[in-house]
Amino acid sequence: MPRGGSRTRRRTPAFLAIAIAVLAAATAALLAGCVPGVERRVVEGAVEEWEAPAFYELPDPIPAGAPGEIFRSERLDSTMDGTVAWRILYHSTDLNGENMLVSGTVVAPDDASNGASDSASDSGRPVVSWAHPTTGTAPRCAPSAGLDPFDLVVGLRAFIDAGYVVASTDYPGLGADGPDSYLVGVSEGNSVLDAARAARSIPEAEAGDELLLWGHSQGGQAALFAAQSASQYAPELSLGAVAVAAPATDLAQLLDDDLDDISGVTISSYALSAYTAVYPHAALDTILTPAGVKATPDMNALCLLGQNSAIHAIARPLVGGYFSADPSKVEPWATLLAQNSPGAVPLDVPLFIAQGEADTLVDPKTTRAFAEHECAIGTRVTYLSLPGIGHGRAATRAFDTVLPWFARVRGGEAVDSICGAG
Repeated sequence: MPRGGSRTRRRTPAFLAIAIAVLAAATAALLAGCVPGVERRVVEGAVEEWEAPAFYELPDPIPAGAPGEIFRSERLDSTMDGTVAWRILYHSTDLNGENMLVSGTVVAPDDASNGASDSASDSGRPVVSWAHPTTGTAPRCAPSAGLDPFDLVVGLRAFIDAGYVVASTDYPGLGADGPDSYLVGVSEGNSVLDAARAARSIPEAEAGDELLLWGHSQGGQAALFAAQSASQYAPELSLGAVAVAAPATDLAQLLDDDLDDISGVTISSYALSAYTAVYPHAALDTILTPAGVKATPDMNALCLLGQNSAIHAIARPLVGGYFSADPSKVEPWATLLAQNSPGAVPLDVPLFIAQGEADTLVDPKTTRAFAEHECAIGTRVTYLSLPGIGHGRAATRAFDTVLPWFARVRGGEAVDSICGAG
């Protein structure tokens, strides 16, 4: 396998066996009334998932590379009709400024005229960098490595139809092995910006320097950190706006809200494992019970999607007995949670925040408080309350408002703001 550059998949006898088996399943799906084209995506997706591990193998040592520079890429044939897509392995930097390789995907219209009248310009297509919600922290939990690498990208079809290029990072440590980054704001934010840089280096994508950020849950925190640092970290990109749904903002409050909840134990295990990996002075036994310390690595090894029941089997007995102390009151945890909570600086672009009022993971009061904080420090905030909507559906329900909001911002129109200014 080549160390870098573009990979071409070989069609082996094993490939043919898999393709035949999956084609049979796809044919059954078609007979059951599924949409045309599903058989191609199912077959190609299954093969790409089977072959994916080789793509993420890293050289030792990792070569030098500028942030956003692509080290390895390959075409993904499982993409939607009317699009062209790539799995990418690109350079980024961690919270200490160290070089690392991060994986992700880029999707673009497959024809230069697709949506050009709506969004394209002489300088190239605008880029949306999508930051996904929690999938886990183990390398195999990466969205780009799954059967459908595009499944979690909320609004992908609509973005493509409007002429956008969509870049999606896996975050450091997912897909390509590397430092854990779960709720580590700087590392996540850098990977979001560098995915957009990587998209620009693919000639066929025709991506320009105009950038929009869009994230959900964990991805909301990542998009906010990317927005905070964009002008300094990636000055060649022209950030226009950022939109988030049910974002992780006040991390101390987030953990406190979910201390006695099975989801809270699961999410906490991901975050605490990441922090002990990248902050050497953070020790689990200062805030967790002995049972919590013992169980955390086991939960951290499982993906939220696909292994949810296994995670909950570990987490359920720990509800009410996971923490031995409030991390917001014990150092260095209190400082680390504050450092990784967005909102330290105002944004110089409009911010859209959507929040489901039935969300039991991210408390609507916490998100509203964050929005008010952003107003107070000078950010222009549009806020969308979603009555009856829980955590998982927030981005999907908000998207129909997000897309035209992006268009208005790009067109130079004033957008509604809860801060008293248009």
